[in-house]
Amino acid sequence: MQINTVDILILGAGWTSTFLIPLCKERGLTYAATTRDGRDGTIPFEFNPDPPTDDSDEEREEEKYRTSLPDAKTVVITFPIKLKGASERFVRRYAKTRRVATAKEVGFVQLGSTGVWDGQRKGSTAQAGQPSPPKPIASKWYDRHTPISPGERADAESELLALSPEFKTTVLNLAGLWGGARSARNWVNRVAPTKDALRLKVSVVAGRGALPTPPHYRPDIKFRTFANKNFLLLNSQGSIHLIHGLDVSRAILAVHANFDKAQGQRWILSDGRVYDWWDLASAWGLPNPTRAVAPAGGSRSALQGDEEEQVEEDGERGPHPRWVRELMEETDVRALPRNVELLGRAMDSREFWRTFGLSPVKARLD
Repeated sequence: MQINTVDILILGAGWTSTFLIPLCKERGLTYAATTRDGRDGTIPFEFNPDPPTDDSDEEREEEKYRTSLPDAKTVVITFPIKLKGASERFVRRYAKTRRVATAKEVGFVQLGSTGVWDGQRKGSTAQAGQPSPPKPIASKWYDRHTPISPGERADAESELLALSPEFKTTVLNLAGLWGGARSARNWVNRVAPTKDALRLKVSVVAGRGALPTPPHYRPDIKFRTFANKNFLLLNSQGSIHLIHGLDVSRAILAVHANFDKAQGQRWILSDGRVYDWWDLASAWGLPNPTRAVAPAGGSRSALQGDEEEQVEEDGERGPHPRWVRELMEETDVRALPRNVELLGRAMDSREFWRTFGLSPVKARLD
């Protein structure tokens, strides 16, 4: 049964909705959510970013919006929009097809990523399908006023913000998401499979297939070939910033209740901490060190050197604590976490929490 009017419309009911929906229920707010297939009682709706081919095509799109999407006080767009013009088309179509709400009454919240400050390194590709070199990361503090790097996602967010004050729009650029099914502890071996990777905190992000033990990394070399596949090595970045799903949801509802404070603005959302990968790797190690963790598509027999020690060493955490201890000696780091100046990037999210009178409730990793 179609709901005619709600407080919150979640466009794309994924991980965020597992926190946002329970919080809406707790606070007595009405909501609706969409998915492509209408699973779990959601509204079947697939966003089409492409421009209409003719007037008839536009009329079909408008009818889909009119019949599928309920009127809402706040629309939360959880997925990235990248095509030029798509953000504006969505807002104008939604406003035009409302039964009760007027354009001025609806607020649009786009959930983004703090990657807009480093050029969306992980999503960039060069010509002929080759990954492009990673963007440099300056060792400095970033806040919401720091100029963003051009990119498809960043440009689409700016397009949405440019619709203000005609429409109420805002962008929440989220730090790394954790909570529920997403455990930050599981990321250690992915971002630091070897001591050399941990030294520079380098991630392999482009290409697929079995990945043998990597050679020693050099910051001046951007690509390596493993198993006849090109893998992109990111620049050194020792920091990681995080935000729990519950705090993302609290922030969304704070904007919903006080949209005038958010209108036309871009915000950074983190828990107010700068985490050090060395610190986390030393404290956590591997999530399951009782068996060696082979690379994707590989086998235990493919593990060599340090990776073989994941079975015996430290019984609980694998070799990562030793690697960190050795790196601290080699680089004269006396204690963890390292100074922010050594970590590559630091995000300042204080302005959001101050503006809306909130503090993160999940302000430390579990």
